[in-house]
Amino acid sequence: MGHFLNPTNKGFQISLNSEIYVDKTGMISYANSVLDTERRFFCVSRPRRFGKSMAANMLAAYYCCDCDSRAQFAGLKIESDPSFETHLNKYNVIFLNMQNFLSGAKDIEGMIADIEETLLEEMLDAYPNCKFRRPGDMFRTLRDIAEQTGKSFVVIIDEWDCIFRVHRDRKEAQDKYLDFLRNFMKDNTAIALAYMTGILPIKKYSTHSALNMFDEVSMTDPFRLEEYMGFTDAEVRGLCGRFDMDYEEVSAWYNGYRLGSGLAVYSPKSVVVSMLNRKLKNYWNRTESYEALRVYVEMNFDGLKDTIIELMAGGRKEIDIGGFTNDMVTFSGADDVLTLLVHLGYLGYDEEESAVFIPNKEVFDEFETSVKAIGWEKVADALRASNDLMKATWALDAARVASGIENAHLENAHLTYNDENALSYTLSLAYYTARNYYTVIREMPTGKGFADIVFIPRKRYADKPAMIVELKWNKDAGGAIAQIKDKQYFQALEEYKGNLLLVGVNYDKDTRAHECLIEEITV
Repeated sequence: MGHFLNPTNKGFQISLNSEIYVDKTGMISYANSVLDTERRFFCVSRPRRFGKSMAANMLAAYYCCDCDSRAQFAGLKIESDPSFETHLNKYNVIFLNMQNFLSGAKDIEGMIADIEETLLEEMLDAYPNCKFRRPGDMFRTLRDIAEQTGKSFVVIIDEWDCIFRVHRDRKEAQDKYLDFLRNFMKDNTAIALAYMTGILPIKKYSTHSALNMFDEVSMTDPFRLEEYMGFTDAEVRGLCGRFDMDYEEVSAWYNGYRLGSGLAVYSPKSVVVSMLNRKLKNYWNRTESYEALRVYVEMNFDGLKDTIIELMAGGRKEIDIGGFTNDMVTFSGADDVLTLLVHLGYLGYDEEESAVFIPNKEVFDEFETSVKAIGWEKVADALRASNDLMKATWALDAARVASGIENAHLENAHLTYNDENALSYTLSLAYYTARNYYTVIREMPTGKGFADIVFIPRKRYADKPAMIVELKWNKDAGGAIAQIKDKQYFQALEEYKGNLLLVGVNYDKDTRAHECLIEEITV
């Protein structure tokens, strides 16, 4: 066994030894299905904390010919797959963590030379009886081994994109790295499978990719591997039962990513730590991806600030992801920045609607931190005042609620304030704290129409009143309350009668004043 050629299966064993291990071995079934086919190259990009390295260690343990990993996979999903025995520990595995090579090199050229020299040395040591036509050529040596031993190679590259994150402005060096990967793998029949994982999808040369033989699996296009991109809803429910955690609360904190056909996916790291600590909080690590959120939001590129405020208010924004060049410096518009934030895990992406959104409370906290750090004082003030507004609403203090919404009205630093939709965003920001207690639903179908905003208490806050909020623009708050009653919006909230508030809000564009009425339904 070597360090990089046919490493041990200890990395996967560490995962298995952990108090929480979620079985993702079904992914091996897909990998087996594309072995030695035109689709044998695939690159899986997903955010930090989403289990990329665990999956790489799992594949290495399964394919490595110098390991006996049968016991590790006993009882796991892949064991019952028809392909399990066929490919178990039958391949030479090359496992490279590019971050480790990059951190030990002076430059990209030095990193590439180190990889070639190291792999060549390990291959010559492992197969001393092979006849090598060009003993100093790593690429040729790899082919010689496959031809003479009958064992093809599985190439696993973790953190494949670190060059584009660490040396984000060095295009010439990036191109050399892409050329190295292409020369290593493209049209190389000695490679039965190549699996790369990172945060960013494959970097493009202008409109084309140097690695166009790879199938891309990403947060915007999960391509048949949705359930392996994070923890699924069913898996989290099981963990909540095992660790006696409130599923509804865990979901509010960490759920929200939607992949492919709408599969709910959670960040594995956050879920695991919350279970082990028995505590729900923000477990996001401060990495270069956090800096990206702060830096790119601060740029306010192409009206990005208004979009971010809209998203923080619970809205969605349709974007075009096609122009993103898969790096952290080349942007032609706000859509490219928003697409980057999807890949970094700061935004969810609805493939059906081509729309982005803030997925959960943990991520919202990161946006709030960034807003405060870059000096969006009016937004930060509105968020800070939200708790008082919540208390005023519960106290039926309509005047105080109107004043609170007035203060949250960001006329000079917000979206164009000229319709009920803009008023809705302002009110959603003003009621930001409500997310701690409620499931907030905009445009909820109920009665004879759609209620503007509905606040449904989460299970642990069942003592809080449910709320139906109707908005009016240049009319009157009384008319908003009347509409709730006339259209019977409360029909869908029958269980909350006796603990239900009707809230009508109107904005008078002439006086620039907000008006509020609050009624309590007790029967």
